[in-house]
Amino acid sequence: MSQFSGFPARMEFTPVPNYFLSVMLPQISDIWELKTTLHVLAALYRRKGYPRFVAGHELLGNDGLMKSLRGGDKAPEELLRRALEMASQRGTFIHIVLDRDGSAEDIYLLNTESDRKAADRIKSGELKLSGLKAAEEAHVELGEPPDIFTLYEQNIGMLTPIIADELKEAEKLYPESWLRDAIKEAVALNKRNIRYIMRILERWSTEGKTDGTYQRVSKTDPDKYIKGKYGHMVRR
Repeated sequence: MSQFSGFPARMEFTPVPNYFLSVMLPQISDIWELKTTLHVLAALYRRKGYPRFVAGHELLGNDGLMKSLRGGDKAPEELLRRALEMASQRGTFIHIVLDRDGSAEDIYLLNTESDRKAADRIKSGELKLSGLKAAEEAHVELGEPPDIFTLYEQNIGMLTPIIADELKEAEKLYPESWLRDAIKEAVALNKRNIRYIMRILERWSTEGKTDGTYQRVSKTDPDKYIKGKYGHMVRR
């Protein structure tokens, strides 16, 4: 085996959930499951739209993944199938089988709160996935905009349990339209973190929103957010 010459000066990075590193990774002993899981996480991160998912045929067409599965006791295709089954049984991913023109199509979502809700809607037929024939054009037909949790994941980053709790608290304090607009403003200013979003909401609650919305439109006393457990995150 030749020695690796080193990483290039400029390269892309793929985020990996800290929860995966601290909780899930120590449980994985199968090398094929580990390789497949990392590739699926990367594919999900690159996916645009709602919900983020990866189809089985996309993984079969992933040269990097299939090359990494060579050299096992079985064919790469069989190792992939087994690895995906193990990761789904472990709870890393949500596995759904769709009927696509009479043929079964496997899709995988990350096992998060928002994606579990999306999976339930897909299974019930409320949410329709389309574009699976052309993976690069995959999108979802939506009858309504994504909820706040999904909007955060799509635009800001991974939704951790702590951030989910903070968003739930913010929903009690501010109108949903404010939350959506605060996320959009944070993205526009490239301040992609929950603390900046909370500062935007606090500023609007005290100074009024730039669209002319009266400042007391918030659902409750804005000082509650300063005096409560999130007070260290916002400033007057």
